[in-house]
Amino acid sequence: MSPKLLRAYLDEAHIAYTVQTHQPAISAPRVAQAAHVPGRNMAKVVIVWLDNRLVMAVLPSTQHIDLAHLRELTGAREARLAHEEEFAARFDHCELGAMPPFGNLYDMEVFVAEALTEDEVISFNACTHTEIMTLAYDDFERLVRPTVLDFGAPTLV
Repeated sequence: MSPKLLRAYLDEAHIAYTVQTHQPAISAPRVAQAAHVPGRNMAKVVIVWLDNRLVMAVLPSTQHIDLAHLRELTGAREARLAHEEEFAARFDHCELGAMPPFGNLYDMEVFVAEALTEDEVISFNACTHTEIMTLAYDDFERLVRPTVLDFGAPTLV
């Protein structure tokens, strides 16, 4: 999905959103800083293997994923971070590491960390390392229908 296709998808669904350009940044905390967005609202996408399926875990930039807890919460036998080469082709129109949290568009189940649901808006990479989108969390939830679980842990700085 390219930024253009992502916008078309949101427009077709009549979702209000904003697009913001920022200085190039790779990690979610740095994107939040570059875009002047609160870290708790900046979603990062982590691709995970749960047993034999790729899933999308989405959590605030202020947290890291607790894989053992995600495994327990989902009833999976195994959970591990996916290697980039295992999922890059699925996101061929996005810069690697800048995937938007719309797993429904990539035939992936989406798990959202509970902390990300606590604010009214969600911001995320829009397929590039220089552009983010922001929209109402309720609209995101309505489109994606994620499973909300408490699998995030505060990142220690």
